[in-house]
Amino acid sequence: MKTPKLVTIAAISAGLAFGVNAYGHGNKEKEENISNSDVPQAVQQAADKQLKGASVVRWEKEGTNYEAVVSKDGKEWGYKFDANGKLLGKHSEAGEHKEKGEKY
Repeated sequence: MKTPKLVTIAAISAGLAFGVNAYGHGNKEKEENISNSDVPQAVQQAADKQLKGASVVRWEKEGTNYEAVVSKDGKEWGYKFDANGKLLGKHSEAGEHKEKGEKY
């Protein structure tokens, strides 16, 4: 009688472990560094307006969205845009690097 309980517990534990792992990483898009020429004109124009003269350090493509990484006041900030140029959000790149386990 103890063996079926042990198997059930192991199966539930494994399911939870895989479920949490998939949930934690499933909504993250893979980032891909791209060149300025690969960014749609609408996104570039929206970034120019939003960034008010700050220069873009690099562009990243995340799924269907684009992220302009900008260096400002000694810190890097990410501005995420959809393909039509709508600003989706802004975040500190330092937090993103920590999340990935990178040194920043």
